[in-house]
Amino acid sequence: MQNTYLRLLTLQDVPSLTEMLQNQADHLRPWEPTRSADYYSVPRQLQLAEQALEHYEAGGSVPFLITSGTDEILGRLTVSGITRGALQSCALGYWVRADSLRRGHATNAVALAVSFAFESLGLHRVQAETLPENTGSRRVLEKNGFREFGLAPQYLNIDGQWRDHLMYQILNKQHVDEP
Repeated sequence: MQNTYLRLLTLQDVPSLTEMLQNQADHLRPWEPTRSADYYSVPRQLQLAEQALEHYEAGGSVPFLITSGTDEILGRLTVSGITRGALQSCALGYWVRADSLRRGHATNAVALAVSFAFESLGLHRVQAETLPENTGSRRVLEKNGFREFGLAPQYLNIDGQWRDHLMYQILNKQHVDEP
């Protein structure tokens, strides 16, 4: 298995990330919202990266790149919806490029993100959602200790259709009361 790392997205990553998104459009289409043609342009990706970094600075999300030991970009992982107060929670979203599937990169990236959420952010709960037929993503979550806790009907508009999603969560064991 290759090494997997998470690092913060930078504006310098935009050209490489844009090219990768163009090359991975068919691979990602069944799992993502319908994208307009300009989504795959450097100006649009720059705008999205700037917005993601603004949300990061405000404490609402962390836009990571999934990389290899040589800093090659393998995919994206975002810790989003960081909520403080009584909830102390966030959500994860992630993808890896087609030639990086079944090599452990998504599993390792999710493990790193969960550790980051619990240890660095001090959160109590991490949530993730996936399409029921996305068995790869379900395996990634389950290998990382996530538990399925429900079905959200017509949760997200994916590839032009409102789709049901399975809801998963993992709790920070340090914050869970022992019975």
